[in-house]
Amino acid sequence: MKKIALILTLITSFFFTACEQEIEIVKIHTDFGDIYVYLYDATPIHKANFIKLAKSGFYNGTTFHRVIQNFMIQGGDPNSKDNNPKNDGEGGPEFKGEPNTFKDSMSNTYTLAPEIKDNIMHKYGSIAAARESDDINPKMRSSGSQFYIVERKNGTPHLDKKYTVFGEVVSGMEVVEKIAVQPKDPSNNRPLKDIKMTVEIIKVKPKLLAKKYKFVIPSHQ
Repeated sequence: MKKIALILTLITSFFFTACEQEIEIVKIHTDFGDIYVYLYDATPIHKANFIKLAKSGFYNGTTFHRVIQNFMIQGGDPNSKDNNPKNDGEGGPEFKGEPNTFKDSMSNTYTLAPEIKDNIMHKYGSIAAARESDDINPKMRSSGSQFYIVERKNGTPHLDKKYTVFGEVVSGMEVVEKIAVQPKDPSNNRPLKDIKMTVEIIKVKPKLLAKKYKFVIPSHQ
C-alpha cells in the first residue's frame, strides 16, 4: 500500500507540475554573467512597460552607465549606446501617447505613473525605476526605461516610498556585485569600460523557479 501511495503522490506531483502555468521573468545578459529578475504583479504599469521594451529589443546594447559599490547599479538609458557619456541618464523611450505615460517636458520621451507601495521596500536585489528629483518631478513619475538594482546588503531604506520598486533579482546577485566594483569615472560613476546588456523575457514554471533558484514568489503578489 505504501508503494501505491508513493506512486500516486509522484504521479499527482508530476501532473500538477506539468500543468502548472508558466510565468514570464527577465533575463539580463552581460559579459559578467546573467541576472534573472521577477517582476511584481503589484506594479502592473512598470511590469508591462519593462516586458514591452524587452521584447522589442529596446534594452539591447544599452549599458549599466552608473555604478556605485555598496549602493546600486543603474542602466537602461538608450543614450548610453552613443559615444557621449555626458548625456547618460537623460534618455528614455519615445512618447507615443501610451496609457499611463506622460510626455517629458524637455524631450519626446515618456515617464510612467508611479506605483509606490507601502509594503514593497528597497531590499538587497530589488529592481526599481530611476526618476528625476523631486524639485522637477514632484509627482515622482518614473523613467520610461531606466532602472537600478540595489546592491547594498542591508538595502537602501532611505529610498523607500520615494521610488517605484517593481521587482527583485531571482538569481545573479554575484553578477550585480561584480558590476558594482568595476573601475569608473569618479565624476559621474560611469564605468570606464562599457558594460552592455541584452535583455529578454523567458518563461518558467514557479515550482521549477523555486527548485532551481530557491525563489518563492512574494506574498504581496
